[in-house]
Amino acid sequence: MYRKLILLAVMVTLCLIPFGAWVRLTDAGLGCPDWPGCYGKLSPTHAIDEISRAVGAQGGEHGPVSLGKAWREMAHRYVATALGLLLLIIAAWAVARRQALRQGPGLALAIVGVVILQGLFGKWTVTLLLKPAIVTGHLIGGMTVLALLTWLAMRQMTGWLRPVDPEPLARLLPYARAGLALLAIQIVLGGWVSTNYAALACRDLPTCQGSWWPIMNFADAFHIGRELGKTVTGDGLPLEALTAIHWVHRLGAVVVTLWIAALALATARAGAPGLGLALAGGLAAQLALGISNVVFGLPLPVAVAHNAGAAVLLVGIVVLNFQAHLAVRIQ
Repeated sequence: MYRKLILLAVMVTLCLIPFGAWVRLTDAGLGCPDWPGCYGKLSPTHAIDEISRAVGAQGGEHGPVSLGKAWREMAHRYVATALGLLLLIIAAWAVARRQALRQGPGLALAIVGVVILQGLFGKWTVTLLLKPAIVTGHLIGGMTVLALLTWLAMRQMTGWLRPVDPEPLARLLPYARAGLALLAIQIVLGGWVSTNYAALACRDLPTCQGSWWPIMNFADAFHIGRELGKTVTGDGLPLEALTAIHWVHRLGAVVVTLWIAALALATARAGAPGLGLALAGGLAAQLALGISNVVFGLPLPVAVAHNAGAAVLLVGIVVLNFQAHLAVRIQ
């Protein structure tokens, strides 16, 4: 039952991450301008009068407020709250049954700590009006919860995972760790692209604005203290800054693609062909989704799927790290 609860939490988190992307990409992040309720009410239904007045004040439903956007925002919060309760149950189970499980409860408790911080980032996302550093931090928190939950789930399956010959997988551990670090950086860069709405700063491939090295403004692009769409001085964020954000993410995609492709091949040769194939397939799908975002002008389903693809690829890399770590231990 403990293992089933953890696997359920992994699946809920895998769904919640692209759900959050959908909320953001449909401009519903401020559908309820307060937190944790909606206009101080439990649900948008209870706040229908306040929402109607806000819609009237903005001149129609084209702005950040509408009943649909409020429901999308609150539905995301409801699912996140349910996940938080599930993780509390898992942590309590880990503490109460630590002797029977033969595992310390530290990791389960650490996940709860990350979720508490993640809740604060969710609050600040609204109260600080979608500040890019906060929204990106919220994405990082979600991915961190997913990675830690995946590791916790793998700890419950060690009896099924022992390789016949652990040595080849053990040799991959430093390369798997490097792959995890590179993917984490790329996910952060992707989040920075999304939260700054820079996905269409370059509309051509493989060049950007017809150049291999377009005009870019790195100082404003990666200043984490600024507001959405603004420079640190309060001026409008120039196209050159958005271009820099997009272009750095593209360069990161090249590095990560080459590394994980080589890692997938090495994993298959090390006696884990299924995992190697899964990594290669996830990488290919994620690369195709990223290219499609540019070619087709950021269609919503593709953009959301690209976010989900990053989460799935993260799970695969964490699984590889766990198996390589296990192989080192049992050598």
